[in-house]
Amino acid sequence: MMEFILLGFSDIPRLQWILFGIFLLLYLTILICNSTIILITQTDPALQTPMYFFLSNFSFVEICYATVTVPRMLMDFCTKKGNISLYACSTQMCFVLLLGSTECLLLTAMAYDRYVAVYNPLHYPVVMSHKVCMQLVAASWVSGIPVEIGQTYEIFSLPFCGSNRINHFFCDIPPVLKLACGDTFVNEMAVYVVAVVFVMVPFILISVSYGKIISNILKLSSARGRAKAFSTCSSHLIVVVLFYGTASITYLRPTSNQSEGTGKLLSLFYTILIPALNPIIYTLRNKDITTALRKLLSYEHKAKI
Repeated sequence: MMEFILLGFSDIPRLQWILFGIFLLLYLTILICNSTIILITQTDPALQTPMYFFLSNFSFVEICYATVTVPRMLMDFCTKKGNISLYACSTQMCFVLLLGSTECLLLTAMAYDRYVAVYNPLHYPVVMSHKVCMQLVAASWVSGIPVEIGQTYEIFSLPFCGSNRINHFFCDIPPVLKLACGDTFVNEMAVYVVAVVFVMVPFILISVSYGKIISNILKLSSARGRAKAFSTCSSHLIVVVLFYGTASITYLRPTSNQSEGTGKLLSLFYTILIPALNPIIYTLRNKDITTALRKLLSYEHKAKI
């Protein structure tokens, strides 16, 4: 088999163009909002701190994550075909997994940054130096490469001798494994192991970090200081819960128990909706970013005048 067919949302033909418009709008929101965060965190002097350095990298990952899946889905809406070659399908899966693991590790690095800032503020500039931040970001990008390439290779080494119709809008592990012939037990176990390493372990580390952060914040005597510390951390915590919740349900459930409709809905959350919501969450909950955004908008307004 040299080609698959992505069915996408072909089971609801009456809503094709409505869904096309919604997903196009969400994709443009992801591009514009995350690019704006990257711009203001790179140009505003007040945002030249480790926290916003990680945030700009996180926004870049979100753009890449959505770009791997959404343009292809929009094209399928227009062509109404969904044909994708074996190599294109494996490449898409590999990038989705790689960017997903990078996002998990970046969220862990961001939690560690907040832990040091709240728990050890006096040594924060030394512990979270620019060199350390660069190393953490590089490790987040590089760590998953050999694992995800190997996992993708093992999946697409399986024989596909039945149907070539993938009931999904991109090449994800659960729907592709359902099309494989023979025993996929080893591949499913590999999926669980990778999910534990890149999803559950980072989530546990983030939970431990925030447990210590919250206990330390509650010890602060100033109500204003507690409110500021909570507002700084709450945005990141909301993003962690949204992303890890959907990702863990998708990759830690047995493949045979996953309904195709539920799988598509969960995938929509972590590939499109969450990347679109993240900039809004960080903007609404962070006074530094809202201030920088107002300065940028007022500068552009004055430039036009």
